[in-house]
Order: sequence, then C-alpha cells, then structure tokens
Amino acid sequence: MRLHFLGSLYARPGPYASVYVDTSRDIDDPDRAIELRRRHARADLIDLGADPATADASADAVGTDADLPGRHGQALFATHGQVVLTEELPQPPPVDKTRYALLPDAMPLALQHAPDIPYAAAVLTRVGSEDSDTAPEGVQVEMQTGRWPSSTVAPRALTSLRVPIHGWHREAERLADELAHLIDLGHADTLVVCGDVWARGVLVNRLPAPLRHRVTTVPGNGRDVESGRALLEPQLAALFGGRLSAHDRDRLERFAAQRARHPDNEGLPATIAALQRGRAEALVVNCPIEQWPRIWLGTDPDQIALSVADLQTFGVTGYEKQSADAALLYAAVTTGAELIVVPRDEMPLEDGIGVLLRS
Repeated sequence: MRLHFLGSLYARPGPYASVYVDTSRDIDDPDRAIELRRRHARADLIDLGADPATADASADAVGTDADLPGRHGQALFATHGQVVLTEELPQPPPVDKTRYALLPDAMPLALQHAPDIPYAAAVLTRVGSEDSDTAPEGVQVEMQTGRWPSSTVAPRALTSLRVPIHGWHREAERLADELAHLIDLGHADTLVVCGDVWARGVLVNRLPAPLRHRVTTVPGNGRDVESGRALLEPQLAALFGGRLSAHDRDRLERFAAQRARHPDNEGLPATIAALQRGRAEALVVNCPIEQWPRIWLGTDPDQIALSVADLQTFGVTGYEKQSADAALLYAAVTTGAELIVVPRDEMPLEDGIGVLLRS
C-alpha cells in the first residue's frame, strides 16, 4: 500500500494533536453524541499539553463529516492551531483516542486504508417505461471506481445513465471501452458487476479479452446502501474480506523469497536498520499490530534507533524517544517506503514486523 495520502502530515514540524473519534450517524440523536465527543477531545488535548489554538482547531473539526450516513469514524491531525489532515474512517475506533506528541499518531489511519484494493463497480438494472411498471424498456447503468475500504466513506463520483433496451448492444460497446479506460487509469484489480444477467453478459462480452478475466459478478443491486456510501458496499465487503491488493501480493511474495534466503529482514531491529540505510521498499506488519517499545528518533527520518548509543554512533546529537509505530511510519513515508498489512495467522513475523528490501 502506497502511503502518499499521509504526505501532508510530515510537511511541517509538530507537535501534533491526533484525534480518533466515533462520528457514526446510525444512533439516536447523533449530533448530541458528537458534541459530547468534541468537548471531550478538546479537554483531553489540553490535559495532554496541547496549546489552546490547536485543541480548539481539533475540536472544531470533529463531526464535520455530518453528511456521511451510517457507521463510521473520523481521524484528524492538527498542529500550531491548524488542522492538517481530516479523514473519514470506514470503522469507528473501539474507543475515542487523543494524543499530543512530536509525531502524528497516524498508524491507526494507515491500517484502516489497508488492503487498499483498487476496483471498478457497475450495476445494470432492467427498468420499465414511464407508463408501465412491468414492461422492460431500458437498462439503468451505474458505475463507480474506488479503493477498498476507504471508498466506503469517501466514494468517488457515480456515473448514472439510462439506455433504451433496443440500443443496449451498441451502447454496451461504448461503455465497455469507458470501463476499460477507467480500469487502466485506476489500475483496478477487478471489475465487480451486478444486476440483470442478460445486460451484464452483453457488457462483459464487449470488454477487451484480458479484462474479462478480472470480472467478478455479485448478487443484489446498487440500492443496498445509503446515498453517500460506496456503490455495492455490502458485496464489496464480502468479496474483499481477507484479501490483499495485487500490488501488495506481489511485494509480499518478494518479501517471502527474501526471508527464505536472508532471514535478517524480519523483526524490529532489522526493520530499523533498513530504514536507517534507506533500503526499505515496504514495511510488512502483522495485524493486530504489535505493541513495540518506544524508540529513539533524531532530526531526520533515517535517524531512527533502538538506543541513544546507536544514534550517537551516527553522530546524531539531538534526539527524542517516540512511539515506535509513529516513528516507523514517519520514516517509511518520508523515505518512500510502502506498508503491507498481513494477518498474523497468515504470515506470523518476529516482533510482528518485517521489511522488504530494495533490490
């Protein structure tokens, strides 16, 4: 998983207020609940030592996702009185969480972006004429691209059109070209198709041959979710559960091959050493994530170590002890490394972490 979405967090110095809060709308009187969470977030940040301007900016941003229906959460990060990043979470945090530290507490957000599977979705529905509820006169088409699971709370634009039934064969060819372009543009792993069997058969048969092998059909219809959520959200959840993106699968296979030849790319010390040398192509972490000991960080992202003595060996004179997950993610983002999240029972790692080394 590429981590470019976190780039803005490290463009300015901290300290950072980090807030994770449940902003779900599927409860009675959600506005009252969110207002209470807003007050608690501000009070907690003040108690942690945040300046009033940063605490106020953070609290004011809580609940700004009021247009998003259903169950979800919010992550936000602020420094020096300004909110730097706000993102909706597909799943609310188990408990609301605040932190005030030199580095943003961004690992929980990164984990909610995984497995970051790019896809395209199409729903085809036979519809009747305006004068009749039974006569099938057209095909209603809805199309959307996204990256799972973040698309559930940040869906992209939905393309919707109605095609007369007699013109479907001709229009399906044009739509197949458009879908092929969207799939190539977004590097989609799969095209998820739902709806009328005849209509989807016509469409799929007009896709370029290599893309037909990436088609998955699912039951149901696009009206299974509320407005403002991803098209085919329940079907996508069932389809992508426990999967990795093709991009991450390729890198995980390379990591496994490296580990078989050189087992020194596994464990926290090996990961830190690779980040120090700028050799980390991707961090591989087990989920649930391990509780690592705090580590030392200098002024530059590659100045990362398990002890002060290690940093002094490199001539580093200014350093602070930091949360390991925040420091590791900071080093990964700023040195261009990626993140692969793999279930512990699928590939258990020493210390719950490993590193794919650059070739």
